[in-house]
Amino acid sequence: MWRKARIVMAGACAAGVCVVPTATGPATAATAKTVATEAETAETATPAGVKKPYCARYKCIALTFDDGPWPYTPALLDALKKHRAKATFFLLGRKVANRPELTRRIHEEGHDIGNHTWTHPSLTELSDGEVFEEVSSTSNIINQTIGETPDYMRPPNGATNSRVASLMADLGLPQILWTGSTLDWQARDTKVIAQRTLKLAKRNGVILLHDIVPETVKAMPGVLTALEKRHYKFVTLTTLLQGRTLRPGEVYPPRGR
Repeated sequence: MWRKARIVMAGACAAGVCVVPTATGPATAATAKTVATEAETAETATPAGVKKPYCARYKCIALTFDDGPWPYTPALLDALKKHRAKATFFLLGRKVANRPELTRRIHEEGHDIGNHTWTHPSLTELSDGEVFEEVSSTSNIINQTIGETPDYMRPPNGATNSRVASLMADLGLPQILWTGSTLDWQARDTKVIAQRTLKLAKRNGVILLHDIVPETVKAMPGVLTALEKRHYKFVTLTTLLQGRTLRPGEVYPPRGR
């Protein structure tokens, strides 16, 4: 039912902005994401030619940043680039519409981009149609901006249930949560955010942060340096999954982990 509805509603308007999917092709420039993935694959090949997943060989961690793109995001991208770190950004549709160039920079520098809805509502409190509009309009504007549709979504506030999961299944999107949240939006303290991030770090961890919090962006250079000393590799969610394909609607990491 919703797959059919998607065709009708794909041009829906959200927050006063109408988006219609286009036949945009792949980005014209080869992305760093592709280059990085190829390099990781080659690096982990065994002498016999059997490819071993990158995160099976190295101590990986996925840093994820919500609610951008925002004016603080360029400084974060600079820090990630300096440390040759990759991350995953869950973007709001309305902010993508306002900052397309910054969105393209995130993509071109090899980071994953996920869907974080258009206006950041708690999806469990919306009707089916409202949930559909929030998520589909965001996927559409991301596709128009970078030439690719996101493979994942993150429900704002982690608010999901079986109904939301069913709707995400219809939209073809797995739901990404986290193994640890820094609660940086509450802390608003660079030292506290750094300490929490380091405490939450673990192999194959998915850490929740926000690039709209300036103290988080200021904390990242020190955090990256400290985690490097612990021999962590900073990877996108795609790399962390080690080739596993998540089911549409599936929650990852599973709650309770």
